[in-house]
Amino acid sequence: MIEPIGNQYVVARPVYSSNAFGEEHKKKDRHHKTILDHLKLCCSCSTQKAKGIVLSLFPIISWLPAYRLKEWLLSDIVSGISTGMVAVLQGLAFALLVNISPKYGLYAAFFPGIVYLFLGTSRHISVGPFPILSTMLGAVVSRVAIDDSTTTMDSSNSSAGNISSSMEQKVMVATTVTVLSGIIQLILGVLRIGFVVIYLSESLISGFTTAAAVHVLVSQLKFMLQLTVPSHTDPFSLFKVLESIFTQIEDTNIADLVTSLIVLAIVFVAKEINQRFKDKLPVPIPIEFIVTVIATGVSYGFDFQTKFNVSVVGDMQEGFDAPITPDMTIFSSTIGDSFAIAIVGFAVAFSVASVYSLKHDYHLDGSQELIALGLGNIFGGAFRGFAGSTALSRSAVQESTGGKTQIAGLISIIVVLIVIVGIGFLLEPLQKSVLAALALGNLKGMLMQFAEIGRLWKKDKYDCLIWIMTFIFVIVLGLGLGLAASVAFQLLTIVFRTQFPKCSTLANVGRSDIYKNRKDYSDMYEPEGVKIFRCPSPIYFANIRFFKQKLFNAVGFSPLRILRKRNKALKKIRKLQKKGLLQVTPKGVICTIDSMKDSDEELDNNHIEELDQPINTTDLPFQIDWNGDLPVNLNVPRISLHSLILDFSAVSFLDVSSMRGLKKILQEFIRIKVDVYIVGTDDDFIEKLTRCEFFDDEVQSSIFFLTIHDAILHILMKKDYNTSKFNSIQEKETKSDFTINTNGGLRKRDFLVPMETRF
Repeated sequence: MIEPIGNQYVVARPVYSSNAFGEEHKKKDRHHKTILDHLKLCCSCSTQKAKGIVLSLFPIISWLPAYRLKEWLLSDIVSGISTGMVAVLQGLAFALLVNISPKYGLYAAFFPGIVYLFLGTSRHISVGPFPILSTMLGAVVSRVAIDDSTTTMDSSNSSAGNISSSMEQKVMVATTVTVLSGIIQLILGVLRIGFVVIYLSESLISGFTTAAAVHVLVSQLKFMLQLTVPSHTDPFSLFKVLESIFTQIEDTNIADLVTSLIVLAIVFVAKEINQRFKDKLPVPIPIEFIVTVIATGVSYGFDFQTKFNVSVVGDMQEGFDAPITPDMTIFSSTIGDSFAIAIVGFAVAFSVASVYSLKHDYHLDGSQELIALGLGNIFGGAFRGFAGSTALSRSAVQESTGGKTQIAGLISIIVVLIVIVGIGFLLEPLQKSVLAALALGNLKGMLMQFAEIGRLWKKDKYDCLIWIMTFIFVIVLGLGLGLAASVAFQLLTIVFRTQFPKCSTLANVGRSDIYKNRKDYSDMYEPEGVKIFRCPSPIYFANIRFFKQKLFNAVGFSPLRILRKRNKALKKIRKLQKKGLLQVTPKGVICTIDSMKDSDEELDNNHIEELDQPINTTDLPFQIDWNGDLPVNLNVPRISLHSLILDFSAVSFLDVSSMRGLKKILQEFIRIKVDVYIVGTDDDFIEKLTRCEFFDDEVQSSIFFLTIHDAILHILMKKDYNTSKFNSIQEKETKSDFTINTNGGLRKRDFLVPMETRF
């Protein structure tokens, strides 16, 4: 019964052990679903389930009817135009990383975006070419296309189906790898493997995207400086690229460098203005579009290509090329590269999408993202596009310029389409260094995430460590291996957190039913002879020893050491009693010697197993108070603890190995007459212990209580009962009874007498 009294409440209920509560409140019989039940549910069909599947596969059906036309349309149009222009420029630039013609970069920016519009779950990312994927794909193209070219030459052009030109070979390899990576992503999505994204924490994603931004920065330097730098995708690739750049730094084209620096400065200033005055500006400044128009006009008007030997986009054919059939003979030699591209592409897209989903508070579906990206790559590869994901800078443009939904993505696709079929030739004089500078100009937000380190350090040192190590792994090992190493390290931190938990000793606050760490408050009350120990993590094979050490430190002794000391002393007492050196008299138990031989001590050390057994004094005519004075200077440490409470409310599971260790710990305490109670566990925890035959004559299920306060009240009631029983015995006066001395010594079975030593 609960009675509220103002801002307080009074609870009146019995003291419950788990067994007592189970007897008074019967549990309902519940049917737990079997694997067969889950299969039946999975294979069943209903109107509601079919509707859910359709909505899951086509998220556009969910958000398009709820589109706020008046509020969002203008922002989406402005964002779409800006994003579309950036997509055009990046498509042209990133195609160069794949070692194919720039026009194919426009295909890669167009076709995957159509698929993602209908199937994607993110509202803010722009799907298309990504520089790191382009670099990875370029390395495969360079390797495989050269091998195919050699094979073709060796066969003397005997087969009509052989690829006739180097560019066609490269396009064939690029599209084949793209389709294969898309198939891999689609299979993973259909199998619902997208759940692995739960292992990508916010700290990991932040560190990963920041490191990816650094990779993008380095990949664009060769275009800004107009240097010939080979592609690298193996570990330390970033440092190899930097080494190649610095060894050629004298060959830098100054015109390209100056142009790119000017463009960077203009873009940074415009982005800062858009950010600071976003509430006052009717629409964000479309700086990418403005810079592209001006840079193209200046390059064409002053003929930069002829005068300064700058690198320009070059020939841009109008319209689409015919679709292409992937070369399945390449599958076997590129399956590993395709898998790496598929995983990295998904990881990058989901990481960037997660940043914006957290910022704007909406849900992402990892498996659906895999399906959308996979079909986008298959569709794009079939139309001569190459592997895509999302570019960090392009998505930043779509979000920062006010994009609300994928309608902005639709507008950007239309912009790309217009360039492909109509005005692509206008971009022919545009410098490649301008493309690179525009790509880097939108990375400021990602690179500024370095400021997260200080904030994370204040909040959680483990999260800060995850961020730092993720950044280092991705920088050093590359995106693929770096991501795998980061996830492994993150899981390792979870092991560390549970392997070395912050255990604490609790005490009562303000003599209420609230128990807190006794080091944190001043008005603490701790019942005499009672210790409350809290473990805040699961107990398993890796941390059972740490738990044991912390527990023994909390109580101040090792129960096994006490047990062995007592058993050694008991063996000596038995010998004294058998030799008649201990005499029970009405005045007490008298010992007639004051020392024993050392050989007895040596004898005990050869029987360690016997010393670990429960203390049995039934064969003696008296009982032993181990906290009293013992004969012949027997050295047995005294302990004041009589009850130990283990708070397992935060222990979510216990494995078999730790179960054996826990049982041994409990037995050691019980054997030295310390009552142990476990509180806060759920019924499943106790049922698992029962199934594993945890309980026996020593460790019984009656040690479990619902709360700490239940256990405390039980201990106090038990102590009061023993005291009253003692007092009733004291009041009896018979010829065979003597006055009880509770200060210690050896106690006769029905009375306690002080120990005297005769010299």
